[in-house]
Amino acid sequence: MSLTLDQVKSKSSTRMIGLHPVVMAAATVLIERCYTRGVPILITQGLRTIAEQNGLLAQGRTQAELNVAGLSSVKAQPDKPKVTNAKGGTSYHNFGLAIDFALLLPDGKQVSWDLKRDGDGDKVADWTEVVQEAKALGFEWGGDFVSIKDAPHFQMTFGLTTSQLRAGAKPSEIAMAEASAVIDRLKGEADENMSRIAELEVQVKELAKVVSGLTNSKDVLKEQSLKQAADIKELRIILLELTNTNPPVWSKEALQAFACTPSVLNGKPVIDTPGSATYAEARFITILHRLGLASQQKGDK
Repeated sequence: MSLTLDQVKSKSSTRMIGLHPVVMAAATVLIERCYTRGVPILITQGLRTIAEQNGLLAQGRTQAELNVAGLSSVKAQPDKPKVTNAKGGTSYHNFGLAIDFALLLPDGKQVSWDLKRDGDGDKVADWTEVVQEAKALGFEWGGDFVSIKDAPHFQMTFGLTTSQLRAGAKPSEIAMAEASAVIDRLKGEADENMSRIAELEVQVKELAKVVSGLTNSKDVLKEQSLKQAADIKELRIILLELTNTNPPVWSKEALQAFACTPSVLNGKPVIDTPGSATYAEARFITILHRLGLASQQKGDK
């Protein structure tokens, strides 16, 4: 994953302004837990004003329908698809108790609402993974709604209806404490997972260094082996020249000439076994012969 957790969280920060504190905490942990599963997400909306809610209700409806709903001041948008049945004041977004999300793509700029996308390649749809984490945190999922399915939507109601919220009701201390306990527990798990990820990243970096070192060592070893092979080949040639007693054809004339040439020291032939001279001897005798020393010695004698 190219994006860091801080980068992912920062992209949602402004959209979470105005959320109920417990819902904001849950949304933050949702981002963290999804990240550890390899699924970065973006909170696309949190608190929504009454006017914004009515604007969404206008999508897919005629002006006559809005007039009946008491929203004659809202402009109808019949050409757009319906996205909600909630009039302003009847959505949990209007009270900071709901969020919408999208999958954040690897470039950190684009998002996806593809419910089948499997960006982390674990054979589980990324959307499904997010829903699993959200439900574990205590969110209700809009995909379970009966009337209009709202797949990007999560809400935390604390047992209150929107009618009660419009009347001024607030989440109870007990309900908030229970929700916070679940959130804190799952946040602890997310923190542990992030620590493991950090440790794994360090181990991967160390392993990369080891592999790099092994690669360099292999190159050095290869170079040394090639040099050693060349040295061995040269040594074998030298040993062959010193031990091979089959003189080459080009040396036979010289060897025979020196076999008939007496030594100035004792009068014996310079070489008495011309047929079994080593390669080194044959080469040396050939040089002497080409210098004319054999004939000179014969003449001197």
